[in-house]
Amino acid sequence: MNNTQDPTTDDMLIETDVTDGMSESLDLTDRDTIVRSRNVNVWYGSDQALHDITMDIPENSVTAMVGPSGCGKSTFLRCINRMNDLIDSARVEGELSIRGKNVYDDDVDPVALRRRVGMVFQKPNPFPKSIYDNVAYGLNIQNIEGDHDEIVERSLKRAALWDEVKDRLDESGLELSGGQQQRLCIARAIAPDPEVILMDEPASALDPVATSQIEDLVEELAEDYTVIIVTHNMQQAARISDKTAVFLTGGELVEFDDTQKIFENPESQRVEDYITGKFG
Repeated sequence: MNNTQDPTTDDMLIETDVTDGMSESLDLTDRDTIVRSRNVNVWYGSDQALHDITMDIPENSVTAMVGPSGCGKSTFLRCINRMNDLIDSARVEGELSIRGKNVYDDDVDPVALRRRVGMVFQKPNPFPKSIYDNVAYGLNIQNIEGDHDEIVERSLKRAALWDEVKDRLDESGLELSGGQQQRLCIARAIAPDPEVILMDEPASALDPVATSQIEDLVEELAEDYTVIIVTHNMQQAARISDKTAVFLTGGELVEFDDTQKIFENPESQRVEDYITGKFG
């Protein structure tokens, strides 16, 4: 069962910033794995959405999560930054850590966590503000020091949007095309320099050209960030990801491995059947 709620305005306002709110007791010796889950279970009321999810997600990489609708991909994604806390009926058990610190420990501030973990939603959701103010939003509300003009320019360049908007930064972000709006949202997410970027089907509402631009951008972002992306597009996962997690109906993680192995030589017959289109 996936999260059935669309992101609210409040959800969008807590995308990312830089904070010390989760810096205590972090294990910085384990540099290879940044996100680690152990036996993560999620319920919405009496319905169990995820069953004993265990995986280690490496830093500075792209990890794709694939599987049929309703298999729990987005639910797990939202566990990482505790967005499921916003759903009254949601309950999470197990351990999910970032750099060795369980994000569900009592001393972890969920809002501070979300400031370290950026999120890009399925549909572009720029604020009704100028292009510049969209990117600078997190910098302003979080009182991040530094040259904001420089950070905005750098973020737009990282999002492959600068050349298209550098002469119109005062125009509304809502006037951009769909693909440009999504890249603007990515620039907004990376401006405060988070550690992890979550993407929930970021190209599903875009045309092929815009989708290709987003895919190129995801691969570039992995040089500086850890990207975890949910996608229904198997070819997209094969093209851009280093690791692939295959979720199947019932909220079960059936296989998690290098993407090439998942697509060329999966261990599970169920995964092979799904990859080859025999079901799902």
